[in-house]
Amino acid sequence: MKILIAEDDLVSRKFLSKFLAPYGEVDTVVDGLEALDAYLLSLKDNAPYDLLCLDIMMPRVDGVKVLKAIRDYEAQKGVSPEKRLKVIMTTALAEADNVKQSFEYGCEAYAAKPINTDKFIQVLRELGLI
Repeated sequence: MKILIAEDDLVSRKFLSKFLAPYGEVDTVVDGLEALDAYLLSLKDNAPYDLLCLDIMMPRVDGVKVLKAIRDYEAQKGVSPEKRLKVIMTTALAEADNVKQSFEYGCEAYAAKPINTDKFIQVLRELGLI
């Protein structure tokens, strides 16, 4: 599995990277613009990501906007729902509006920080990633 972690907080980024490393190749970025760049580069290289862990509150471009941009791109390219990138939104905020909007844009799951690793693994299984 190829994983991209978009997280501006160093501790959270390192934790997720270490936690997910046994399940595949992990790349990390620190803001939404880098997340979009990494996503598009992976497609260009014919090595797309299987999973994106996307923080909602990030500098430059927030996670909700990144998710919308990715889903718009996939729709434009005719990517079928079962083939599209799996996205798990992560945030320390319990803002219902951001979470609701993320699901409207097509995220697969939501994980509140601190991450419950057992639940996270369960979600990865449900998504067919592990």
